Amino acid sequence: MRSRVFVVLLVAACNKSTPASSPNASGTAPEAGPKVALLLSTLQEERYQKDKKYFEDAAKKLGLVPFTLAADNDNARQLAQVEDAISRGAKVLVIQPTDSSAAASYVARAHEKGVKVVAYDRAIKTPSLDFYVSHDSYKVGVIEAEAAIKATGGKGNYVLLNGQSGHSVASEIARGYAETLKPYVDKGAIKVVVERNHDSWSPEQSLKTVEDAITKTKGDIQAILANNSGMARGAVQAVQAAGLGGKGIFIAGADADAANVNYVCEGKQSIEVIKEIKPLAERAAEVAAGLAKGTPIAGGDSEAGSIKVAAVAVNLVDKSNAKQLIVDSGFHTAAEVPACK
Repeated sequence: MRSRVFVVLLVAACNKSTPASSPNASGTAPEAGPKVALLLSTLQEERYQKDKKYFEDAAKKLGLVPFTLAADNDNARQLAQVEDAISRGAKVLVIQPTDSSAAASYVARAHEKGVKVVAYDRAIKTPSLDFYVSHDSYKVGVIEAEAAIKATGGKGNYVLLNGQSGHSVASEIARGYAETLKPYVDKGAIKVVVERNHDSWSPEQSLKTVEDAITKTKGDIQAILANNSGMARGAVQAVQAAGLGGKGIFIAGADADAANVNYVCEGKQSIEVIKEIKPLAERAAEVAAGLAKGTPIAGGDSEAGSIKVAAVAVNLVDKSNAKQLIVDSGFHTAAEVPACK
């Protein structure tokens, strides 16, 4: 009997030992690689679901452990999410700020804890930022304005629909508009009859802005330039509802949401600017991996002051190239844009 007890105790003791490869105390295998957090301003718009997917997929391939949080365009919520991500052990925060100025405090807070910060898609206004990865937002404004000038012969009444006030992307697109249109505005050929910012880049607000502009001008509008697809949809809806769909008003948007690309192919909207999400998200993951692991970050990065910047190209989409740039590339499926054949 004594020998049998000894065997049972020996087996029990062996079972208590934990090899290095065993699960941890919680019963789950330990995560491999540094944690990185993607903090998005919102997931409510179509494109940001892509940002999340492409970033997380690329980060995992690079040996990182990613997770994503979204602030619903709320500054206070994003600050709380910064604290949450730091407490969860993130080594790098990739932040699309709800407010570019307010986010400077996020960088200071993260650096206190030894955490690196990458501004994603939108600038963070502080010289201590570790990296900035974005589309060339100024070029978005230039492309839209140049196409409008070509379509209108460089004359007429223009409506400019800008995004959130104080938002770096909205400011850069608006700068692209202003500098491209300036020679025509200065000589009186183009008149900007309405230019307005819109909270949360709201399509509903932009619809109201265009309705007001139509009333103000009695429908005498030649071009409407919108900072994003959502506001361009508001413009299209206002123009169609006013019975001006056949007047040939030039309407431009950016982000290439499926509904807008379909509008382009239907002739309800003139152009979209495609800001391809996959290269942007993958570049951000590469930068995050380099910062997390302390390895060199390769690529054609330029210096903007002391901050390294990676600018991702943007392209014009019209009826002639929509199928190639949108469907054939896999950006949207043919079913999502049925008018683009």
